[in-house]
Amino acid sequence: MKKDTFAKKVNINNRRASFEYYFEDKYVAGMVLTGTEIKSIRQGKVNLQDAFCYFGKDGLWVKQMHISLYENGTYNNHSVVRERKLLLKKKELKKIEKRADETGITIIPTRLFINEKGLAKLEIAVARGKKLYDKRETLKEKDQKREMDRTN
Repeated sequence: MKKDTFAKKVNINNRRASFEYYFEDKYVAGMVLTGTEIKSIRQGKVNLQDAFCYFGKDGLWVKQMHISLYENGTYNNHSVVRERKLLLKKKELKKIEKRADETGITIIPTRLFINEKGLAKLEIAVARGKKLYDKRETLKEKDQKREMDRTN
């Protein structure tokens, strides 16, 4: 397969995140992956539902991102939910870390995709949690929009 087909094919969204959080800033980060992980990502076998990001001793890490085992992998297959390091510029890391220290702010992955060069990228968002009444309002707006689209 060509790199172009991967870029069009792989686009995994975390739909639950937009329901649970308000996104304030978004960043695109690279990831440190093993060979079988990228092959499994290209097959679209990723789950971002429970994933979150945190600052470790040497950078930003994503935790609980589930990448399924590569079916043709041998004993060299990767661990399914291991922590993966995110690659960002130092300036961006400092900016995100400053925002993450505020109360009520979290860093969550929103989208995983393959760029034009064939590299896996993770879109992360600095987000603030929604309250229960905010979630209800979001659902109400979504229903109203759906009804408007049906009438048109």
